[in-house]
Amino acid sequence: MNQIQQDPRQAEEIAKMLEPLIRRLIREELSRIAKAEPGIFYLDPDTPIYNDMQDILQRKTQNHIKLHSHEEVWGD
Repeated sequence: MNQIQQDPRQAEEIAKMLEPLIRRLIREELSRIAKAEPGIFYLDPDTPIYNDMQDILQRKTQNHIKLHSHEEVWGD
C-alpha cells in the first residue's frame, strides 16, 4: 500500500488549524440540537465530547480562549 510520508510538524500544524474549526462546528451543531429538542440534550461524563466541553469551559474561565473574526476563519 502506498503511503505518503508526512512531516510530524506539518501534521501538528494542520491539527492546530483544524481544532478551532472543528470545535466551532460541534458547538454550533450542539446548540442547534439543544434548541430544536429542549430537555433531551445530555452529555455522558464518560465521553470525549464531554471532556472537550469541560476543557473549553476551563479555558473560558481562565480567559485562554481566543475568538477569531469571520475574516480570520474564512478569509473573506
